[in-house]
Amino acid sequence: MAKLFRAFLFKSFFFFWYRFLFRQFKNLIRFYRTISNSFSGATQFRYPKFSSLLHRSDLNDHTLVFDVENALLKSSSLFPYFMLVAFEAGGLLRAIVLVLLYPFVCVVGSEMGLKIMVMTCFLGIKASSFRVGRSVLPKFLLEDVGAEMFETLKKGGKQVGVSRLPRVMVESFLREYLEIDFVVGRELKMFCGYYLGLMDNNKTAHVLDLVKEGKGCSDMIGITSHNNLRDHELFSHCKEVVVVSEGDKRSWQKLGRERYPRPLIFHDGRLALRPTPMESIAILMWLPYGIILSVIRIFLAILLPFNIATPLLVSTGLRLTTSAPTRSHHKNNNLYVCNHRTLLDPLYISFSLQRNLSAVTYSLSRMSEVLSPIKTVRLTRNRDEDAKTMKHLLGQGDLVVCPEGTTCRESYLLRFSPLFSEMCDEIVPVAIDTHVTMFHGTTAGGFKCLDPFFFLMNPSPVYTVQLLQHVFPSHFSHTTTTHVDQDSKFQVANQVQSQIGTALGFNCTRLTRKDKYLMLAGNEGTVAAKNNSQ
Repeated sequence: MAKLFRAFLFKSFFFFWYRFLFRQFKNLIRFYRTISNSFSGATQFRYPKFSSLLHRSDLNDHTLVFDVENALLKSSSLFPYFMLVAFEAGGLLRAIVLVLLYPFVCVVGSEMGLKIMVMTCFLGIKASSFRVGRSVLPKFLLEDVGAEMFETLKKGGKQVGVSRLPRVMVESFLREYLEIDFVVGRELKMFCGYYLGLMDNNKTAHVLDLVKEGKGCSDMIGITSHNNLRDHELFSHCKEVVVVSEGDKRSWQKLGRERYPRPLIFHDGRLALRPTPMESIAILMWLPYGIILSVIRIFLAILLPFNIATPLLVSTGLRLTTSAPTRSHHKNNNLYVCNHRTLLDPLYISFSLQRNLSAVTYSLSRMSEVLSPIKTVRLTRNRDEDAKTMKHLLGQGDLVVCPEGTTCRESYLLRFSPLFSEMCDEIVPVAIDTHVTMFHGTTAGGFKCLDPFFFLMNPSPVYTVQLLQHVFPSHFSHTTTTHVDQDSKFQVANQVQSQIGTALGFNCTRLTRKDKYLMLAGNEGTVAAKNNSQ
């Protein structure tokens, strides 16, 4: 009896593993047949490595179809980009929910995890006001582009970017900054102008028709990772598919800023660091302490005199570096002209000089005006009235003016308005730079009244103030009088801009406040400023 039982147990065990292995073998055959059928229309199909594309000279005759997440970007993690959407477009509560859901996202699979993040970040967001894809995400996406892959894509006749992400997240980055011809992303479903957090499938047929209209690009080469060959139907129409491995991506260099097809001058958003899962947790844990720290710093600056407040503020983590020409002299009623990094620029100049001064600005919230320890006056954008206001303030003491009219985070200077060149016979250019690690102290589409709070919430923000050689407007005048004529005032403004740009290593541009707000906020800046001042 025992022998029969052992024989039956062995037989059952044998048939169990036989059926299990046979079933796995059948699944493997079915998978192979599916792959073969999906690419049956292709005349040639192979899986060469990415290195085989680097030295090919015929790429200009092909359309390169590449996987954005698995071939263009060095990192395969999508969480940072959804965290940016959640925090910048949805607010703090939505960002906390996304962080709490992230462990669940990791275990349910890539596609289901993607759907969960899309639902969390986009549900209830108004489509017409969603600008994170154009104003925030391009900076972080550009910083993750592999230089070797981008140089290869530039050799193609046409480029088609295929993404699993919603199209509104990647289209501006690909089209405007990398100059990609076609973008294939997933459309978000809407109801009454609001996103539902659900995605439609990619519209491959429409893209294929557009690609086929081009000349000399009939043969398409797909570039993706081996695990994502079947993720998109478009790769089944490629003549050949090149596989990018994780080892290839790790060996790539990041695309340098100087190699961007279009320079990144403007970007928005509060987060200054890439919000990976660990960084996001650190940000959320720091927020309560950061809010308390910013309030303490503000009250120290408001209530105490310079000689007492300065060492106390330094002890809280603030860093201020000041430099001046060796032969500089400071008389009364100086006009300080500086580039604009944050609303705190005049205040830091005041602390650098250890003296009270006045400041004029175009957009200033009521809260910032009340909390400012120095006198601040809003300009009206009426040339005659603003000139009268500035001359009156300059007659009362030192005055700081930011002729750019708005802030710029990157290493660029916007056009300097020449109004300041008519105010006095001696101008003190001031070059200002900042460095933050967590939060930006500026915004184009958010609440400007919170700008100082966000800047001071950084653990150790750095400010650099350089007093430069004085500029004398009368030296640029083409008349015998000491006043600046109509033509030379622009020369004075350009000279001051050039001098500050040289000191900081920044590039001078002719862009204005209007250009910035049209790109980042969809308005000319005046409406947003008015609303934030109330």
